[in-house]
This record gives sequence, C-alpha cells and structure tokens, in this order.
Amino acid sequence: MPRVSVIIPTYNCDRFLAEAIDSVSRQTYQDYEIIIVDDGSTDQTCQVLEPYRNKIRYFYQDNQGSAVARNLGIKQAKGEFIAFLDADDFWIVPEKLAEQVNCFEQQPSLGSVHTGWRIVDGNGKKMIDVEPWCDVPNLDLESWLMYKPVKTSGIMIRHNWLQQVGGFDGELRQSHDVDLVLRLALIGCEANWWRRVAVGYRRYQGNTTRNTQTQAKCLLKVLDKFFAHGDLPKPIQKIESQVRYHTLVWIAWYQYEQGFYDEMARFLNQSLEYSPYYKMETISDWVEQFKKFSVQNGLSLDICVLTDLPNWQKLIVNIMVN
Repeated sequence: MPRVSVIIPTYNCDRFLAEAIDSVSRQTYQDYEIIIVDDGSTDQTCQVLEPYRNKIRYFYQDNQGSAVARNLGIKQAKGEFIAFLDADDFWIVPEKLAEQVNCFEQQPSLGSVHTGWRIVDGNGKKMIDVEPWCDVPNLDLESWLMYKPVKTSGIMIRHNWLQQVGGFDGELRQSHDVDLVLRLALIGCEANWWRRVAVGYRRYQGNTTRNTQTQAKCLLKVLDKFFAHGDLPKPIQKIESQVRYHTLVWIAWYQYEQGFYDEMARFLNQSLEYSPYYKMETISDWVEQFKKFSVQNGLSLDICVLTDLPNWQKLIVNIMVN
C-alpha cells in the first residue's frame, strides 16, 4: 500500500498535465501513487496520459468541478497521507513529499502540512515567490479566516481527517480549499508550515481561479456558511466583521486587477458595512490594501490610475455625500 496518494484533478489541461505528473515522478520520496481524475475533458488528455498508464490510476467523471473530482480521488486513495496537485501546477522541489512526510513523523499530532508557492506565468516563468509564513506564522482558525493562506497544490493532509469532514464541498466551484481548511480547523485539525516555496502556481488566461465573478461568489458563500455555525468560539464570533471587511476589500482588488471596475466599486461599497474606520480612513485603507495585495502577487499598483477611474470617483463621491 502506498503511503502517500497524490491526487491530480484535470479538466482540459493537456498542455500542462505531463509537467505536473513529471514533477511528481522526480520526487525523492517514492512511496506514492498518482491518481488522475479526469473531470470530463474534451481535449487531448487521454493521449497525453498514454505514456503514463503504468504509473497512474485513472478515473473519469462527467464534468462536475475540481472539488467533486478531488473527492473521487480521496475515495479511491490508498495512502495514509493525501497530497493534491492541480493539473496546471507543478512541484519545484524534489524533496517536497519527503519533507512533508517527515513533518508528520516529527509531529504526530499534525493533521496537515502546507508549503509556499511560486507564481509563474503560462510558460512557467517566475513572477514572484510567496512565503505566507512571513505574515501568517501560525495556522490556526483565526489565521485561516483572516488571511486564507492556502494553495491546494501545496497541501498534504492525513487521509483520516479528510474522511472526518467529508472531503471538499462539491457545491463550490472555487474556494473549496478555503472552505476545507476552515472546517478542519473548526474540529481541531492541527496545521503547520513546511517553510519552502515548493509549488509552481500558474497564472494565465483561462485557469479557473481567473473566473473573478465565480471566485467572489464562492468565497463569500464560504464565509456565510462558516459564520452560520451556531457554536463558533466567542473570539471567532467577535472578528466576523473584520474578516468580512478584509475579504471584501481583497475581492475588490481582484476585480480591479481583472478590469472589472464596476464590480470593484460594488465590493468596496459592501465593505463599508464592516469597516472599523471612519469614511476617510476606510478609503485610505482601501488604497493601502490594494498596494499590499499587488505586491504579494508580484504586481505593481499605479495609484493615479486607480483613483482616476470614474468608478472609483463615483464611489468616493457617494460615500462623502451620504
């Protein structure tokens, strides 16, 4: 029985899939199985997989989204530990599996181990390394809520914890990784970092997380679902407004980066309901947060371009007169 099950869901990712599989094959730790879950691909996925037939376990499902595909992989997995890898991502550190397994062995109470990631373009060229532990050294429930420093391709988790929470929420097309770590933390699953940038995360036109409207809708649904729990710890209940404010400002920045300026203004306006600041302080904070989010993603923010937008100016006028 393999000790680690590597689950790779794929949907029309034929141009990247081989690189993902090869990055697993290069791991120094070899006690693993690779489970490919084809989420109804219509491209050349089957042809790409042909040379790997003796190295993988292949499952097909009609298109239902990556959360459902991952759940199928979890159901079929034989390993004590589950590692996830998106078909358009790849592992850049050959010791990733070995070191994550070592973390579990050194700390038996751990339920999941997480890594940093490198944002790359569609050709795999480096844009920026993300080391989330610099801002979020401790992975507890409050940290997951406030900062959501999760990248699915960097997770390794004990199989039994996934079984306890029932895997991913198949209703969520996106942000189901955030939902998962929140549910795990809520029932006491201990998480920690392996402090290495170990994942190449592609940012390119067409990958699912670039669907900004779905991303926003799903992320807010995750928060609604979480805060609907009637038995949340008191300290967590007290930071709900802070969490919602921070999340809405992040969503607004994401809309801005994708050129959806009406949506940007709409989410910023929604954040006012939860802002801990006076009006002018809130506007200043928006700018500071936009700058921070841009830097974290290897991008630059031209404040003049932002504040010259008619959508931004209209929003500010409405705030000041109401």
